[in-house]
Amino acid sequence: MTDFTHLDARGHARMVDVTDKQPTVRAATAEAFVACAAPVVAALRDGSVPKGDVLAVARVAGIAAAKRTPELLPLAHVIGVHGVTVDVAVEDDGVRVTATCRTADRTGVEMEALTAASVAALNVVDMVKGLDKSTSIRDVRLLSKRGGKSGDWNRS
Repeated sequence: MTDFTHLDARGHARMVDVTDKQPTVRAATAEAFVACAAPVVAALRDGSVPKGDVLAVARVAGIAAAKRTPELLPLAHVIGVHGVTVDVAVEDDGVRVTATCRTADRTGVEMEALTAASVAALNVVDMVKGLDKSTSIRDVRLLSKRGGKSGDWNRS
């Protein structure tokens, strides 16, 4: 089982030791899509959602979430999250959340970007669920990563 980086020789979960790695600049972008019914999209566009500014709250929630990723994922490293942007756009069938995280550290920020996108999407659902309980999140996924030992990657 030693081929798995997060398992020790006995097969027990462990946090990978990155002490000897040199910090490098790294970035990752992830997205999530919140599928919404037409009346919810209309309310988002005209600003009439009773709970307030959905998009602003989602952006701030995503940024806060990126910084708390190691609290949620037990094997994630505590790293310096040096930059986070969360873009939230209303589309005809819902809300697209795109989150980009940057660091200059020993390990990547893919999980931080995915956490930011996921929590921002959850906040959209929380704020519109009174209008439509069928609102759902789909397609939470990594779009790209830059830097680190494995190099750059982009979803095709």
